[in-house]
Amino acid sequence: MLTLDEVVQRLKEVLGDNFLEEGEFRGQRFVILRKDGVKEAIKLLKDLGFNHLQTLTGVDYLRIKNRKARFEVVYQLYSIEKRLQLRLRVEVPEDDPEVDSIVDLFPCANFLEREVYDLLGIRFKGHPNLKRILLPENWVGHPLRKDYPLEPEEKPLDFIELKKLNEELLKYGIK
Repeated sequence: MLTLDEVVQRLKEVLGDNFLEEGEFRGQRFVILRKDGVKEAIKLLKDLGFNHLQTLTGVDYLRIKNRKARFEVVYQLYSIEKRLQLRLRVEVPEDDPEVDSIVDLFPCANFLEREVYDLLGIRFKGHPNLKRILLPENWVGHPLRKDYPLEPEEKPLDFIELKKLNEELLKYGIK
């Protein structure tokens, strides 16, 4: 049975330059990868017994100094048999916000990848149905991006004005 140190070492060996660094934060081991290594890393971890994708999410690090990439896609994997968990942090550049989909390896990633796409605009190459999941298809922008406008571009619906307009229309027999 492999230890977490041995798993991380295998990732280093297999991924080569796509493996950037490893660390620990609050007792949680993580590795940071280039986006070109995500599919290979997930496949290797699944082969090593990491059979449960706990979560997949995205992070926008706009205005955070000393960051190489604006975005990260974060995968939390767990080996039920070995009781080990590992977090993969994948750097995603702003000028090409796309990583490989892992839906073929973990079908539960389907809606999670769609959510990250919908709210952050990170595309998942090879996803079987990459479209918005929470917001309407005609929504402009991605609201979890740090540069998303806080003020609406359109004037919000004013119900008092709407009521007055409705009363005016009723005067002319228009319902």
